[in-house]
Amino acid sequence: MLLVPTATSSTPSGLRGTVTLFPARPVCIEGESCSKPAPGVLLVFTRKGRVAARVATTKRATYRVLLAPGVYSVTAPKYRRGSGVTPGTVRVKKGRIARIDLEIDTGLQ
Repeated sequence: MLLVPTATSSTPSGLRGTVTLFPARPVCIEGESCSKPAPGVLLVFTRKGRVAARVATTKRATYRVLLAPGVYSVTAPKYRRGSGVTPGTVRVKKGRIARIDLEIDTGLQ
């Protein structure tokens, strides 16, 4: 008989991933990446109009945040000129740390 672990209240839920900035320069060159890693960027996770968590990306432009299951809006307050964070809405599932990579529009044109 195969036993499958089930999620319990002690099983953490949340998100993890990498964060990139796009565009990273005013003029993109064909054949070269126009995005770059985003270390030290503050991410804010909001649910039902309240801030649920704030987390800064690491030197490697990664993040990890524990959140209760539900739907959250994600913003990066430093980058208000562009269209924001993509995806701007994320879903956290019970008992799972899901990988969601984020891209921040820098507003450069």
